[in-house]
Amino acid sequence: MNREEARKKAEQLVDQMTIEEMASQLRFDAPAIERLGIPEYNWWNEGLHGVARAGVATMFPQAIGMGATFDDELLKEVGDVISTEARAKYNFQAKYDDRDIYKGLTIWSPNVNLFRDPRWGRGHETYGEDPYLISRLGVNFIEGLQGDGEYLKTAACAKHYAVHSGPEALRHHFDAKATMKDMWETYLPQFEACVKEANVESVMGAYNRTNGEVCCAHSYLMDDVLRGQWGFEGHFVSDCWAVRDFHENHKITATPEESVKLALEKGCDVNCGCTYQKIMDAYDEGLITKDLLRRAAVRLFTTRYLLGLFDKTEYDNISFDKIECKEHLEVASRAAKESLVLLKNNGILPLDKSKIKTIGVIGPNANSRSSLIGNYHGTASRYITVLEGIQDYVKEDVRVYYSEGCHLFGPKTEPLAKDYDRLSEAKAVADNSDVVILCLGLDETLEGEEGDTGNAYSSGDKNDLKLPPSQIKLLETIAAMNVPFVVCDMAGSAMDLTFADEKADAVIQAWYPGSRGGKEVAEMLFGEYSPSGKLPLTFYRDLEGMPEFEDYSMKGRTYRYLEKEPLYPFGFGLSYADCDVTAAKADTESFADAGSKGIVLKVNAKNSGNIDAEEVLQVYVHVNGTKDEVLNTKLSAFKRIKLAAGEEKEISIEVPAFAFTTVDDDGRRGLTGNAADIYVGFSQPDKRSEELTGKKPVKLSVQ
Repeated sequence: MNREEARKKAEQLVDQMTIEEMASQLRFDAPAIERLGIPEYNWWNEGLHGVARAGVATMFPQAIGMGATFDDELLKEVGDVISTEARAKYNFQAKYDDRDIYKGLTIWSPNVNLFRDPRWGRGHETYGEDPYLISRLGVNFIEGLQGDGEYLKTAACAKHYAVHSGPEALRHHFDAKATMKDMWETYLPQFEACVKEANVESVMGAYNRTNGEVCCAHSYLMDDVLRGQWGFEGHFVSDCWAVRDFHENHKITATPEESVKLALEKGCDVNCGCTYQKIMDAYDEGLITKDLLRRAAVRLFTTRYLLGLFDKTEYDNISFDKIECKEHLEVASRAAKESLVLLKNNGILPLDKSKIKTIGVIGPNANSRSSLIGNYHGTASRYITVLEGIQDYVKEDVRVYYSEGCHLFGPKTEPLAKDYDRLSEAKAVADNSDVVILCLGLDETLEGEEGDTGNAYSSGDKNDLKLPPSQIKLLETIAAMNVPFVVCDMAGSAMDLTFADEKADAVIQAWYPGSRGGKEVAEMLFGEYSPSGKLPLTFYRDLEGMPEFEDYSMKGRTYRYLEKEPLYPFGFGLSYADCDVTAAKADTESFADAGSKGIVLKVNAKNSGNIDAEEVLQVYVHVNGTKDEVLNTKLSAFKRIKLAAGEEKEISIEVPAFAFTTVDDDGRRGLTGNAADIYVGFSQPDKRSEELTGKKPVKLSVQ
């Protein structure tokens, strides 16, 4: 069904409603209108990395881990799996007349905000710190969610529009101030791609203000940009209870009724929260008109018709057995494999099972289900922790010792014990092991959304980049034991891994790898496959020189504007193989052609190692002859490739024209330079990446 047809049907239906009925349909928990044959519908459903909060579903790595895959095709498959399972669930739930929250077909994902500051607790819901990477992954994820059938398979939602990345504790009254250059260079490109390329069906506004206006009723962002410049035709939803913030926290309105008026006038169609329960009061006071209500209702019912909620669809026969089926679990397994990033390896990895008699698995995240799942997660029928993955892999061939080592963040694991009550056990495990796998990091109780249960610090944000004190003590203790050890960091953000980098024999960034992610971690440790994940964000050494968290300027933040050397750079990740780009050439050497059409690069890549590998070919661009270019370089194309041991082959990769544009101080994007440098390799072209990999990307110049 096309949008015009759906809109006409929506208009015909809405025009049969009373004012009260129209008003009721703008709530996220829209009640039934039985006389018109309209069933109850709850707009709130989640699918960030699997259908969430509605029972069993396939669980993928947390979004930041999927960002580390640099695999846009995979993200489309993941979105397709999620939408298939959402439909399967909807089919049986509707059969049993279960229309509760988290059981509809409007999926409030993906989160395409940019991870600008490593302290932000919700950063692990994003795909990282680069707008181009986020846009490619976000577009493909949305296409997978929405499908290409006669009807929308599910309706995706790009959130949180638009300048939003903490602090969580301040978000209900905070004003994020961003220059027009930062807006159009950093905060808006991924949203633009989601709207114009993926035709995302909905957009969710953020809690905060941006440059003085609330994001859920923003003249510039919603009228001028979203519906004006970008031609967005879907519906707009508020973040949950964000409209209430208008009068309670931002103080830009005096009453709930005034907040209703402002939100509806600016085009907020559905309210997650309670404020739209005051719509009729606002109407009775003469603050809003029937036309405003009708506009919002028509947009919402257009979406419901596009989903086929009043028709027979090709998705009605998706069966219950599709939920967490073998094929879907295989996609989750591939995602977990591609997400793991090898940050250091002195040669200890891969482990040789035949040469190990004992292995110690230590740490608060070694046998933790919470460290697998991230936030906004569903329920799995089975979980495989890192400990269990290693035990399953080595079976009876190797003795596996285990110690929790310490509490995740507290001083002790048993309330009546003395501090560090598991340290002696950890020492004993290390003493009796040929090698130790030390599993540290965080989970959703330490980093996440403000209001999430148990966030220990700063409403879900981090105060610094350090591991909790209990884990620092454990790490220092194991490092002093003179046993070979591998650090496996399970966290959704950049941590200070300086000590681990100095002392450990290997360091792995495992993120939150999904319900069975411990299996993929174990298989990587023992060389069943070569790691191929790349960092989707910068790992800083510390916060020195970092702007204040509340400062939304990009100066000094992320790899594009970084002014000091990182510990591990964006785009970095080691392999067991020895892959290199040996040559590259452009189809054109004309910058005018490149700037207007983009260019195709022919790249020679070689695997000199003795193990098959996947790698991520990365292209970075820096436009010269203009003051408007970003400080360093910018990711402009990427492609996952496979190279067998000893194989050399030519790969084509397209660099879009967008890569050769820059943004001026007024937010205008255009071709302002006179030349460009293009770097092609398996990492960023920065000094630290060269130092860590021992390789330099190939440089091309177009005039």
